[in-house]
Amino acid sequence: MRTLKVHLVFQEELLGTASSDPEIHRRYIASKAEDAPKIEQEVASLGVEAVDERGTTVFSRMPDGETPMLWDYQIKGFFKDACGMLRRVPNMKSKNLRAYKKEVDGLIQPSPRFIQLHLPDGGEMGTCQRPLRAATAQGERVALASSEAMPAGTWLDMEVSCMVDSDVAYVLEWLQYGAIRGIGQWRNSGKGRFFCRVTEGGKVLLDNLGRSAR
Repeated sequence: MRTLKVHLVFQEELLGTASSDPEIHRRYIASKAEDAPKIEQEVASLGVEAVDERGTTVFSRMPDGETPMLWDYQIKGFFKDACGMLRRVPNMKSKNLRAYKKEVDGLIQPSPRFIQLHLPDGGEMGTCQRPLRAATAQGERVALASSEAMPAGTWLDMEVSCMVDSDVAYVLEWLQYGAIRGIGQWRNSGKGRFFCRVTEGGKVLLDNLGRSAR
């Protein structure tokens, strides 16, 4: 087994994905996550008392109830999304990984369970609002979506363990793809994009942090 140390810095805002209504989260979100913790544990982590608007998606909180975080399974979700996209690109290593969702679920493990998000110096959590448009039988409908937002420069540290040594090449490819397509809400617009440094035993395997002006 090989273990990678990952230092990840977001180049764009990172938006929260959890419903601020704990009952909605319990019934429709936490229960559908393939690798979610016990529903009660995840609902308790929302820290919703700090959120005024029920329609706002939020970050889960560390056990202190205040510090925003990502769950380890959200990183797995990013890996699966990245692999699914890169398999369409000629000459990408991901094209060779069969049954990639099972591979990520069973053999690639981010840690810790609670991945703390750190604000950059002088940074503050804000809110990102944007319109959502949908074509319905009654015509086009427009609603306002709102999410908690961690600013560009937010960072995290985590480890990624690969039980199959050859999976390291795939993980590096997926992490590099994070500069194009990120993590969290509204990532199609560029939100949640990141750069990272990946090391193993002190050896640098990937480092594109220099591409960031921050």
